[in-house]
Amino acid sequence: MSSTTPTMTSATRPQDLAEHVLAASATTGCVVVVSDARGAHLRWANTTLTTNGASHRLTVTVVALVASDAGTSVGSVTGSATTAEQAEDVLRAAEAAAAQAAPSEDANPLLEPSEAGPAGDWDAPPATTGPEVYADLAPALGRAFSAASAGERVLYGFVNHEVETTYLASSSGLRMRHSQPTGHLGCTGKSADLGRSAWVGVSSRDLTDVDPEAIEAELAQRLAWAERSVDLPAGRYDVVLPPSAVADLMVDVYWGAGARDAHEGGSVYSRRGGGTRVGEQVVDPRVSLWSDPAAPGLGSAPFVTAAASSNLSSVFDNGMPLGRTDWIRDGVLTSLLGTRHSSALTGLATTPYVDNLVLEVDGGTGDTADLVAGVERGLLLTCLWYIREVDPQRMLLTGLTRDGVYLVEDGEITGAVNNFRWNESPVELLGRFTHASATVPSFGREWGDDYFSRTATPALRVPDFMMSSVSQAR
Repeated sequence: MSSTTPTMTSATRPQDLAEHVLAASATTGCVVVVSDARGAHLRWANTTLTTNGASHRLTVTVVALVASDAGTSVGSVTGSATTAEQAEDVLRAAEAAAAQAAPSEDANPLLEPSEAGPAGDWDAPPATTGPEVYADLAPALGRAFSAASAGERVLYGFVNHEVETTYLASSSGLRMRHSQPTGHLGCTGKSADLGRSAWVGVSSRDLTDVDPEAIEAELAQRLAWAERSVDLPAGRYDVVLPPSAVADLMVDVYWGAGARDAHEGGSVYSRRGGGTRVGEQVVDPRVSLWSDPAAPGLGSAPFVTAAASSNLSSVFDNGMPLGRTDWIRDGVLTSLLGTRHSSALTGLATTPYVDNLVLEVDGGTGDTADLVAGVERGLLLTCLWYIREVDPQRMLLTGLTRDGVYLVEDGEITGAVNNFRWNESPVELLGRFTHASATVPSFGREWGDDYFSRTATPALRVPDFMMSSVSQAR
C-alpha cells in the first residue's frame, strides 16, 4: 500500500472508500461502485403491526481490468465494506479474478468525464431515510386497521422505503453520484374466515402520496365482490387487466428486448432471415413504450452503472449518459437494449437500460372501471403471479392468477371465480387489445416488489386471453 494512501476507519465516507480502492489498484484500469442503501419498513399481519425497523448496508463493487496482447480481461467482485481494509480485500479479489479470466469480448475504453452523464455532487453525503418517513402514513394505517376490523376483514402487508446513493468512480477520472428513493406498499385483505382474498399494491418515491385508507376501501370492495363464487373452466376469455397486471407484462417486454439476443435470432424481436425487427411495426400503432430518467414521479439514474457485463450491459459503459429512449413508437420497434459492444455487432444505436418504463396508448382514457363497464361477459384479472417465459421466439409467458379473479356480466362485477394458469405473449397482446385506459403510475405484483417498481401503464381490455388450465390455488 502506498504511503500516500489515506488511513480510514469504519466511519469512512463512501467517496473515500472509492478513492482508496483506485489509489491501491495495481491493474490497467479500475471502476469502483460504492452503494449506500438506507431503509425503513413496517410489516403487519392479522390487522396488527408486527415488526418495524431500519436498515443500512454499504457495498463495494470493484471492476478490475487487466490488459495484455490478447485483450482486456475483467474481474468483478462485490462485497460488504465499511473500512479501507475491507474495500481493499474486494479489490484484490477482483484483481485475482481478472488475472484468471479470458479476454473480454465487450472491451472498450473506459469513458472519460467529458463523455459521461450528469455527475451529480460527488462530495455530498449519502441521502437518508428512517422511521420519520412514516409520520403521516402510520396514523392513516391505524385508521385502515380500524375500518378493516369493523368490517370483519383481516389485513396482511408490508411497506418499505429505501434511499440508495451510488458513487461511481474510475481510473479514467469519473466521479459520479446519484441518490435513488424507492418505496412501495403491498397489502392483502382477507375475509374473517380466510376464504376470500384480494391484493392491492402501490409504489411511491416518498410515501406522501400513499393512502392506506383508500387501499383498505378498495380491498373491501373486492372482498365484497367475492361473496359470490363461480367456478369456470379453462378457455379463452375477454379480460380486463388493471395497470398493475399490465406493468408485470410490460417489464417482460422490456427485459426481453436485448439487441444482441434479437440480432442472433433468439427473441421475438428477431427478423426472420437474420437481423432485428427495428423499424418494423410490431404492435398496435396506438402503442408507445419508452423510458426516461427524468420521467415525472419515476426518476432514475441518469447514467449507466454496471457491476458486470451481459447481453444487456457492459462494465466498460459505466458512466454513459442516459436520456429518453423510445423502445416502441406508434407501434414501431425503434430501439433495443444495447451496449457499445452490441452496437458494433448489430449496427444499432447504443441505447442502454434505463430503470423505469412507461406504456402509453394513444386515445386511452378513463380507468379500469370504465373498461369493465364495456364488457358483456368476461373477467377482471387483478393480479398475475409466478410469471415465467416459455418461448422467447414469441415471448410466450405462463403464470398464475392470484388474489382476485372476478366475473364481469353486462358491465358489472358479479362474483369471484377460480384461479387459472394462463399462457400469453405480451407482445401479441399489445397487437390485439381493444381498449385502453389512461396511463397512471403502477406497481406490478410479480416484479415490482424486488426488481422493477418504477412503471406507468394503462389498463387494457384483451379479447381471447388464454386460460390454459384451472389452478387449484385458493
